[in-house]
Amino acid sequence: MEQTQIVKGLKINFKETGEGKPVVLLHGWGSNLEAFTRVQQNLESEFHVFSIDLPGFGKSQEPNEVWGVYEYTAFIEEFFKLKNINNPILAGHSYGGRISIVYASRNPVLKLVLLDSAGIKPHRPLSYYIKIYTYKFVRAVLPYLVGRKKANEIIENYRKQAGSSDYKNASAIMRQVLVKSVNEDLKAEMPNIKAPTLLVWGENDTATPVSDAKTMEKLIPNAGLVVLKNAGHFAFVEKLGEFLIILNNFLQPDKKNS
Repeated sequence: MEQTQIVKGLKINFKETGEGKPVVLLHGWGSNLEAFTRVQQNLESEFHVFSIDLPGFGKSQEPNEVWGVYEYTAFIEEFFKLKNINNPILAGHSYGGRISIVYASRNPVLKLVLLDSAGIKPHRPLSYYIKIYTYKFVRAVLPYLVGRKKANEIIENYRKQAGSSDYKNASAIMRQVLVKSVNEDLKAEMPNIKAPTLLVWGENDTATPVSDAKTMEKLIPNAGLVVLKNAGHFAFVEKLGEFLIILNNFLQPDKKNS
């Protein structure tokens, strides 16, 4: 059932079910623990399963300052300490994958599952950087030309037209969190992951393309990649039946009756 826990001064919502070895499920940006409902139901007969609304998502409070992936990882480390979670099986989708990568690079993890995970800084075309730096210049200069109030209106309209849906839908502080996080490249952390790692990707993922998965497979010492056909960024939901077969096979030796 869903519960709350104060972690780093924030009221955090999470769901805890089952008994056995701990499994922790971390959702992606703009999502919440409900994304893992069917996965948690599949695992709870054999494992002690936790799914968490990360700070700023679902029913959990936002951070009080701008966090990046390392601050979110420190939050997870504190949550694990409070809940006495040691050497977990850790699964992360998209942004939750970022946190999982950093956590597993510096803490014992029994097994790691990365689902259409973020963590590779994308290569941007020149037009992207022109747009970004033009925006920064305009934001700095415009208040002197038209006044701060009018400048804020113009800048906000620009954000609504040019920003991604994730950016548009986020609060002011979570927008800053998103900007900070997408610029964090985690390739240097990946060789430090010692746990057996399963990568599951949708072949049509445009948010974190399969090329990212192949890079991770090369950098993480004990990693294997499964690409699900005709699936996108939420491949584990779109192809739930296939995914659960793959996941159960990966976790088979760790079940409590083994």
